[in-house]
Amino acid sequence: MPVALSADDYVELLPATWRAVNAYGIKIRHRTYDAEDLNPLRRQRSGVTEQKDLWEVHYDPYDVSRVWVRDHHHGGWITAFWKHLHRVAAPFGELAWDHARRGMPDGSEAEIADAVDALLTRANRGPEAGAGLARPSRRDRRVTARTRATAPQPSPSQPVEPPEPEPIETDEDAGPIAKVIPLGVFDPYQEAKKRW
Repeated sequence: MPVALSADDYVELLPATWRAVNAYGIKIRHRTYDAEDLNPLRRQRSGVTEQKDLWEVHYDPYDVSRVWVRDHHHGGWITAFWKHLHRVAAPFGELAWDHARRGMPDGSEAEIADAVDALLTRANRGPEAGAGLARPSRRDRRVTARTRATAPQPSPSQPVEPPEPEPIETDEDAGPIAKVIPLGVFDPYQEAKKRW
């Protein structure tokens, strides 16, 4: 009978690699992952002699934000997050990481993370004016700049109140209708600015 996969089943099906758990965490493809739950495993042997006493680590090639380490001694998975996750606002995978890393082969992990963020930011904005499109006139650029500068920005300390919905006529037998709260469109770049 077909059943939905559990979280553990999903992690089990992800690609695996074998790594040492060092004092700084786990290194995979020039990225460092760490978590407090890894403390008992640091610089310890896994007990899997066929894999040179390394620890089994599963990763998602489409989301580099975290990896899962199998705890062979106590059972279960330990989730370790990428050390520089706060530097990149939008989620990304191995493809974007490899592209940015090829551009700076001697770059540090933080520099590559910043390059990925710049790449994703450029992709979010779309093509630049000089990329085969007509360049906006000087006046258009000035109007655009003034519009951005004068647009009212909500203060982060003051919550934005949604407008009150209009009352809906209902049957007396149906009872009251719940208040509808509209949700805004998620923008990872704006969310990242709120956190830091």
